[in-house]
Amino acid sequence: MDTYKSGPTVPKEIERPAFLNMARNLDKLESMVGYHFLDSRLLDRALTHRSFSAFNNERLEFLGDSVLGVIVSAILYRLYTDSEEGELTRMRAQVVKKDTLAQIARRLQLGDHLKLGGSAAKGGGTENDSILADALESLIGAVYLDAGLDQAQITVEAVFEGELSAIDPGRTAKDPKTELQELLQSKGLLLPKYKVESISGSSHEPDFVVSCYVEDNQLVQTGTGSSRKSAEQAAAKKLLLILR
Repeated sequence: MDTYKSGPTVPKEIERPAFLNMARNLDKLESMVGYHFLDSRLLDRALTHRSFSAFNNERLEFLGDSVLGVIVSAILYRLYTDSEEGELTRMRAQVVKKDTLAQIARRLQLGDHLKLGGSAAKGGGTENDSILADALESLIGAVYLDAGLDQAQITVEAVFEGELSAIDPGRTAKDPKTELQELLQSKGLLLPKYKVESISGSSHEPDFVVSCYVEDNQLVQTGTGSSRKSAEQAAAKKLLLILR
């Protein structure tokens, strides 16, 4: 008689063989994360970049990003009972931003276990902030699928302990886009708009050029970054310097 098993269902593509059954010693990584996988194929998938195989970690990254956001939001909500929504949002952004995720991934030595192919393997992909940050989110998504939300929260609290402890609500700076929006509103001006002017570089190390402009004031500045978001922040920062 079949028994019902509660919890998340492992996607069918995880069950495909190919490279998923490659024998690798990941015990050290699991010990550093503080969780040993019931289905090691999920961990293997989480560490597989799209440059290596069509069966990669992008779907797990999508899932892990959402799981991480929910967990960090809940932690901050419980810890900072006097903080308003805007402040909580800024604190969460500090914890889940790419730089922070890449820093944690390096601490866990995720780069040593990544499966990379092509230009990503030859171009120092194991030290690329975007690749490392994505891998960490994929890992969190894999933990969630393997053991559920409670274990995912335990894992996040463990590996993000230093970053969560370092948060100072009173010193959480607003990001340039938020500051620009508030400044324009105080001056009675229209809200800024952003436009991607160009994207260059490789697929795993793109360079974005984004313009930030205010329609009724003919103010325009451009910013560059490794993601659209970072380029928008850079452009907003330049426009702030003009308006202040």
